[in-house]
Amino acid sequence: MIVVIAFIANILVAIAKSVAAVLTGSASLVAEASHSWADAGNEIFLLVAERRSAKRKDAGHPLGFGREAYVWSLLAAVGVFTVGAVVSVMHGIQEMFDPEPASDYLIAYIVLGISALLEGASLLQSVIQVRRTASKYRRDAFDYVLNGSDPTLRAVVAEDAAALVGLAIAFLGILLHQLTGNPFWDALGSVLIGLLLAVVAVVLINQNRRYLVGFNPPERFRTGAAKQLLDQPEIARVTYLHLEFVGPSRLFLVAAVDLAGDDPEEHVARVLRRIEQTIEQNELIERAVLTLSVSDEPSLEF
Repeated sequence: MIVVIAFIANILVAIAKSVAAVLTGSASLVAEASHSWADAGNEIFLLVAERRSAKRKDAGHPLGFGREAYVWSLLAAVGVFTVGAVVSVMHGIQEMFDPEPASDYLIAYIVLGISALLEGASLLQSVIQVRRTASKYRRDAFDYVLNGSDPTLRAVVAEDAAALVGLAIAFLGILLHQLTGNPFWDALGSVLIGLLLAVVAVVLINQNRRYLVGFNPPERFRTGAAKQLLDQPEIARVTYLHLEFVGPSRLFLVAAVDLAGDDPEEHVARVLRRIEQTIEQNELIERAVLTLSVSDEPSLEF
């Protein structure tokens, strides 16, 4: 839902900024228009990410399709860099050496104000979603946005926040141009907006890369998983535990456990399968695989 809201807001803002950029000749507004069109395009990638990552697992994908979210979110982040950042920086540098006359400052200010309202409304919806989800998992909201496993939510929040900062930069660049008559400030605003987008893109690309190559969850997740295992009356101790994100809020669990007693092999196998099914009832666990510990393996400390 927040992706759809962000998409609609970005389309409306992109159209308004593009018209204003043509009418005013402002380099900062050209950068902001590029920024909004790039964001609108990125929302399409994020919608694909949500749709494809929600597909049910099958025989060919026993861990599900959750990592699709990171692939498409990575493409969206690359789009922010290549379209928004590069175009903004290049246009700003060009304007420094060959500035176009600017006019109709009032139009620029009106468009920036309307854009701030739309982007702010989109960010507010994103923040509400972040707070709700972070509270559910007992995490700090900022930490959840930056390091959480939901790449689409992180991308929308980052884009909306960057959009508001970019609008502030554009406003200052245009205002200084108007007050001083020097187009350098407007062109500098375009360059700064591009650099802002580049920083956001690099952060998003790096976070998606971490989850694609295999990201271990925080220690408290390991502690919680170990506790759930040890709560099973048949498990005496845990000697190995591996947790890995395979999608937003979806974990793959592998553990070596020592069962109480000395039951026959067939009975032990059935006990392990039953415990796996019990563990997989946890909404965070996509798949659980248990194996037996060797007697001389040390127990894990939690």
